[in-house]
Amino acid sequence: MGRILKALGLIVVLLLAAGAVVHFTGNTTNIVVWLTKPSHGWDPALKAPAPDYAQGEAWAARPGQDSYATFVPAGGESAPGARAVDVFFVHPTGFLNGSEWNSPLNANSRTEENTKWMMANQASAFNSCCNVYAPRYREASIFRYLSAPPDIAEKSMDFAYADVERAFQYFLDHENQGRPFIIASHSQGTSHAFRLIKDHVDGTAVAGRMVAAYLIGSDVTNAKADALKSVHVCKSETETGCIVHWATFGEGGKPPPEMVGTLVCVNPLNWKRDGERAPASQHKGGVPPSGKFSVKVWGDDSPQGVTFEPLKAPVPAHSWAECKDGLLIVADQTGGPFDGMDMGGKNYHGLDYPLFHMDIRENARARAAAYLQVALQSAAAPTGAQPTPP
Repeated sequence: MGRILKALGLIVVLLLAAGAVVHFTGNTTNIVVWLTKPSHGWDPALKAPAPDYAQGEAWAARPGQDSYATFVPAGGESAPGARAVDVFFVHPTGFLNGSEWNSPLNANSRTEENTKWMMANQASAFNSCCNVYAPRYREASIFRYLSAPPDIAEKSMDFAYADVERAFQYFLDHENQGRPFIIASHSQGTSHAFRLIKDHVDGTAVAGRMVAAYLIGSDVTNAKADALKSVHVCKSETETGCIVHWATFGEGGKPPPEMVGTLVCVNPLNWKRDGERAPASQHKGGVPPSGKFSVKVWGDDSPQGVTFEPLKAPVPAHSWAECKDGLLIVADQTGGPFDGMDMGGKNYHGLDYPLFHMDIRENARARAAAYLQVALQSAAAPTGAQPTPP
């Protein structure tokens, strides 16, 4: 009986606390966050062992391994083969569980299914140009963004970045073999990838091998980008050694005020920085996502049994796009093939890649070809001659 009363008392306390959250915030979502966030502070003893990037299981995608990053849109190309260029892809947040501040890298989990979603619908956009490398890493939990105290928010990201940094160094030392490469990323992955460029590419000899960086869907500000020494923001379709970034919102949306007027925006329909409105006729095509990305932030992290069908055929000439106040504005996607991806306020964060899959695919291939052409000209030119840049 005492245990029952104790349990009932706990339920009452939780309900009162939840009611207080609603009263002060007016947001029932905060109840779930409050009840399911990690219940402990920063504890290194709770962290999963560091990935060993010499082992295949440390990679969500790597040449020679089965991976959803080999998916290609229906009706187009055949399965990718060996390429002259690599891509190092840093995936976004898929760990939405409140058991820890960083992913435990459980191979039998909903988090792993989300990682597979990212391979199928994001990393796959680069297999037309590149050998795809995508490390698994002890990513920061979604609760890092929702409820973490400032010190834990910083520590969880530093912890995740340390894995990405080690993976990149392993990639350069053991996998890349001196080939040119692209860095690509989304969301949390973009935070890590930008830091990677700042720490290990910008102003170094490695920068000369970077074809481009597709740092999409995060907080790459004009101030951060313009502070880089040798890497710069792309201004044209085949420019190399540069970065692109955009964050997608539907027309009439309500972006967070802190994003307005601050972010780098490269329009993926014309590839211009702060690019003007490009008509839908310039849209190479979106590819509807395969599988389901789980957004459940309560309960355990057990897998949901998600299946990933082959990618569907592209949907070309579907949407116009323009950079406006640092954001990429597109047509309202309600009722179309990309319906159901609104995160609120017409925030199309989940569509940053799928809506522009073919645009990214063809542009990455064009930039890789431009880079390789200059490299070939440079190798064939007499000593002292300078090849014409793309």
